Amino acid sequence: MAAATPSRGPRLSAAMREGERVRPLELFFDVVFVLAITQCTSFMSDRPTWEGLAQALLILAFLWWAWTGYAWLTSVVDPEEGAVRIAIFAAMAALLIVAICIPGAFDDLALEFALAYGAVRAGHIAIFILASRDEPALRSSVSGLAVGTAIAVGLLIGASFLDGTAQGAVWVLALLIDLGEPYLFGAEGWMLVPAHFAERHMLIMIVALGESVVAIGVGAEVSLSAGIAAAAVLGIALVAGMWWIYFDVVALVSMQRLIQAPEGAERNELARDSYSYLHFPMVAGIVLAALGLKKTLAHVDDPLEIAPAFALMGGLAFYLLGLVSFRWRHVHTINRHRLLFALVLLAAFPAATELPALAVLTSVAVALCAMIAWEHVNYGERRAELRQEFMQ
Repeated sequence: MAAATPSRGPRLSAAMREGERVRPLELFFDVVFVLAITQCTSFMSDRPTWEGLAQALLILAFLWWAWTGYAWLTSVVDPEEGAVRIAIFAAMAALLIVAICIPGAFDDLALEFALAYGAVRAGHIAIFILASRDEPALRSSVSGLAVGTAIAVGLLIGASFLDGTAQGAVWVLALLIDLGEPYLFGAEGWMLVPAHFAERHMLIMIVALGESVVAIGVGAEVSLSAGIAAAAVLGIALVAGMWWIYFDVVALVSMQRLIQAPEGAERNELARDSYSYLHFPMVAGIVLAALGLKKTLAHVDDPLEIAPAFALMGGLAFYLLGLVSFRWRHVHTINRHRLLFALVLLAAFPAATELPALAVLTSVAVALCAMIAWEHVNYGERRAELRQEFMQ
């Protein structure tokens, strides 16, 4: 009688994603990202200077890159099956530490921020390695990403021992390496479920817009006057307008373009460029606008300081420029009136430091709503056709 073969324990593995629906654990993961965005807004609010804005945007860029990495990951593996669920919980804990460290990310908590960020990225790479066990092309791409990530995290750790311009320069170098690796070394080996991937980014846009609503409430503090009430209503109108110009048509068309793109390098490059890269200026614009709204609610009758004024005007401009670029990457056409509106906002921002904050917010909100109304009148029939086609 043949000897029994010794049984092996189940090897650690990751279940591949089946289906397009965003899973509850992915939304739960985003809850921690909400705190991180709120911390970035608070960081800028406490440091309403050019340096404060630049530092907050650097922090936000690293946070964004970590989040979008997990969006790629959960478009490959099922986040709620096997060891991946526990790994996602661990990543949430590390991301929570990152968020807690944000106020001191360039000061006394710089090292803790770098180490916690490294833990978030290490968990991401580890799960991807499990998922790529039987996918040589994916394993090669993950290995390249691991090298770029390790260099970037190492630079952040080194920057924690510096200060001033030198520290900022090392942060910028680390960010360029972190973001640049997937672009420089190709996208052939990556995998994704296009409908799921697009929906993840649509949902994170709602999360970011929600931060603007939170900023309105925080800016009002505990008092209410006619000016504050008017600013709150106008703030909601501005946020609603930002929602409208993304979700009304652009998000739907772009999702279908991604679904229809040929599988492989072409689809992966489209996902990388339009979602991983070009969504960042939109998210950054929302966070900047949230700062402008917060400061407006706190000082409705006074002119905004130069950095908050730029945050309000420039934030909306960055959002519009991100949308223009997003559309160009998908359909290779330019929305000229949105581009013009963004340029006007950037050119007019110095005037925002001379006028009462409420007057500036009124002008910006009314102009955005007028642009939306103009689009609806001029493109209403085509808009209805697109929505009917892509919402079926």
